[in-house]
Amino acid sequence: MTKHAAYPSEDVVAAVAAPAPAGRHFTSFPPLKGAPLDCKKHAAVDLSASGGAVVGGSWFESMKASSPRCDADAEHGNDWMEKHPSALASFESLLAAAKGKQIVMFLDYDGTLSPIVEDPDRAVMSEEMREAVRRVAEHFPTAIVSGRCRDKVFNFVKLTELYYAGSHGMDIQGPANHLQANAEVVHFQAGSEFLPVIEEVFGTLTTKMEAIAGAKVEHNKYCLSVHFRCVREEEWNAVNEEVRSVLKDYPNLKLTHGRKVLEIRPSIKWDKGKALEFLLKSLGYAGRNDFFPIYIGDDRTDEDAFKVLRNMGQGIGILVSKLPKETAASYSLSDPAEVKEFLRKLAKSKGDAPTMKMMT
Repeated sequence: MTKHAAYPSEDVVAAVAAPAPAGRHFTSFPPLKGAPLDCKKHAAVDLSASGGAVVGGSWFESMKASSPRCDADAEHGNDWMEKHPSALASFESLLAAAKGKQIVMFLDYDGTLSPIVEDPDRAVMSEEMREAVRRVAEHFPTAIVSGRCRDKVFNFVKLTELYYAGSHGMDIQGPANHLQANAEVVHFQAGSEFLPVIEEVFGTLTTKMEAIAGAKVEHNKYCLSVHFRCVREEEWNAVNEEVRSVLKDYPNLKLTHGRKVLEIRPSIKWDKGKALEFLLKSLGYAGRNDFFPIYIGDDRTDEDAFKVLRNMGQGIGILVSKLPKETAASYSLSDPAEVKEFLRKLAKSKGDAPTMKMMT
């Protein structure tokens, strides 16, 4: 059974478990309107978007505005770093803030544990990153919170000792190896009534996207992702218009956007922030102040979790970004390499600390 570092506390952990759903995969299409974008030339470009749901023409402007510029304002960047300092440079002060408390780690996957790549189905994490996450999980309860479907992100990470919240937190499962005979099993899946609709829209979008070179539709069980990283910029509006034309007939679904991806989700009050709150409650921390949650993520969907931490007044959010952007996170890391270094330092800082078993 995994042991967790004491920052001494009376930890009471409820196991969260559910059977893994059958996996789905991408549909991708051959070029029909000329050659698709050469994504390999742009794979490292950070195109995180800010703002809320997709509305009319504002989507295209926000996509272009989020593209990095070579002549970025250095003064603005310095000001942003003062407000969101490096979590590596501030590491000792972060440890001091967590002293006497149990750290609980939450990690996004794409762009945080793995680089953003042209083919989302190949966003594999390195063995070095996997080992860094494994070492952190030896000392602290650790969860992966991703927009991917739960079984897919598990297949990427391949660590059974973690908690997994897939589909933007709508599908949660705890580590089976932590279950005991008297453990409470919490099976949480939000929006199950939307599954037939999601399946129907997936089929329609798959057909619609066939006409746009480079477009990919990903089925994430409780949500859909339409990737346009390999679509030429002049076709971006076509992707948006096709998706919106389909969703006109589904008022109970909402459309948001992320890093060159359109996200289709049920219109329910559930997101990564709600998943964070649910996991903390399941871990026994509701109403307590002896824990210190850390959430690391790179995308606009992670902002819901950052806002929850700010409102709680406990723990910290860390944004992964090379560029200044509006965020509720308190600290920053520039890329997955810095995330790996941060995780290594965190695990090493507790390597010699007293340990205690997780209890139910």
